[in-house]
Amino acid sequence: MNTITLTFSNGKVLQTAAGCKAADVIDMFEKADQPVIAVRFNNEICSLAQPLNNSGDLEAVRIGSSEGSTIYRRSLCFLLAAAAAEIFPGKRLVVGHSLGYGYYYTMDTPSPLGEADVALLKDKMNELIKENHTIRQSFISYGEAVELFEKLNMTETRKQLNFICPPQFKINTLNGFSDLYFGPLLPATGYVTHFDLMPYKEGFLLRYPSTASPDRIGDFEDIPQLFNVYKRYKDWGKALGVTCAADLNELISKRKVRDFVNITETLQNKCIAEIADQIHERDNVKTVLIAGPSSSGKTTTSKKLSMQLQVLGFTPKVIELDTYYVGRELTPRDENGDYDYETLNALDVAQLNRDLQDLFSGQEIKLPSYDFVEGKRYYSGKTMHLKEHDILIIEGIHGLNDKLTPSVPKENKFKIYLSALTQLNLDDHNRIATSDNRLIRRIVRDLQFRGKSAADTIKMWPNVQKGERLHIFPFQDNADAMLNTALDYELAVLKVYAEPLLRSVTPLEREYAEAGRLLRFLNNFSPIPANFVPGQSLIREFIGDSEFKY
Repeated sequence: MNTITLTFSNGKVLQTAAGCKAADVIDMFEKADQPVIAVRFNNEICSLAQPLNNSGDLEAVRIGSSEGSTIYRRSLCFLLAAAAAEIFPGKRLVVGHSLGYGYYYTMDTPSPLGEADVALLKDKMNELIKENHTIRQSFISYGEAVELFEKLNMTETRKQLNFICPPQFKINTLNGFSDLYFGPLLPATGYVTHFDLMPYKEGFLLRYPSTASPDRIGDFEDIPQLFNVYKRYKDWGKALGVTCAADLNELISKRKVRDFVNITETLQNKCIAEIADQIHERDNVKTVLIAGPSSSGKTTTSKKLSMQLQVLGFTPKVIELDTYYVGRELTPRDENGDYDYETLNALDVAQLNRDLQDLFSGQEIKLPSYDFVEGKRYYSGKTMHLKEHDILIIEGIHGLNDKLTPSVPKENKFKIYLSALTQLNLDDHNRIATSDNRLIRRIVRDLQFRGKSAADTIKMWPNVQKGERLHIFPFQDNADAMLNTALDYELAVLKVYAEPLLRSVTPLEREYAEAGRLLRFLNNFSPIPANFVPGQSLIREFIGDSEFKY
């Protein structure tokens, strides 16, 4: 019998038989209010059913952590799918985008589910939770997977098997229902403590707790404008017959994807042109403020919007918010003592507003510059003066927050929110998270233009997301227009750049788990060569060789 040595995060060491399951050793962790739902084993996130075949370091994963929250939500989706298969046998359940702390779902019933139908689903989920069924993992052959997903009428999942062809698949089974997920799940249904289902539009929302408050469901805050943007793209995808990764892969395999690339770019340009028309129709707009989370494509969008505004007779002028940093010695620090460049107080708001007032009153201003090495603002002699048909564009994290521009009347501002909201799914029940899309963009860009490794980018990503939750997302409903900056072919292009970067993250680095998850995610896409990407595409902001100057 082989013996392995397990070293726990609390310092305990255990010698045990190789092949023992993680669930067999969780009593070695310290007791806590939140249960252990998975483990980090040699920097890989594993289910409690995972056999431990070699020595290594073991750390508990609990619901209140980022990894635990992801496992909880993934398991909740599986629980819903199992309940739907029993209540509505033979009907397709299709996951959509996120909305607040929830996922939007539709069911291919003759008419949208009503309150009574949604209540039935919720009751069945609660019944499965009360019965505390074990969520089992097993492996099935390729042929068995084909048969399973055809039987369950999971057409997108079945179609994807044509492009992902391993000899076996790891599946999860609950109460006779089986499904495919790309990460570990909870050990049993009884671990699900908080969720809600509510009818919404033509479907319903599966609501879940936030990571910070795993013991409650927060109030629902609707964002109808964002939903309408998503619906427009979803309807467009259905009209073209490209709604999932398998549809895109099929176009690639048949060498028909170049037309789809061009159509996708044309749609995005059309949406930008429509926003320019809205600005023109307002007639009193003096400044356009563009905001969005990291890697949402703010810089390229600003340039494309400038071109569309020029078509309408405007002469755009750009102010970069980064040049208005207060200077390192005045920059606030976060709870860890690090400089917090994300907060509004890191900007010289008073000076910005004095400059705006001078510009709008016809005066010339001196434009600041910022030395990021020295952490100081300076003036290089650049000036700006607005003429009759000039319009100001300001792009930055706080653009939707009126505290950035309190001196500018509301009627003189036009605010645009950007979101990389792809309408594609991986398959019937696995969605593409907008944050994953943006993280992969950033990993590629950070190496290309900033010399940062994938591990470096992954390491700082939680702080980036924290800043977004504090300074961007609360203000997104203030936008006059929302633009979807996702291009439905882009992950197949980014895959070529991102995969070698992610493979360079070793199991000795904590970021290994996230790198592995992203690699499994990208494995769902066949590659598209970069020369298919137009020179003015937003994706060029991340992969390089753009016709725009940055």
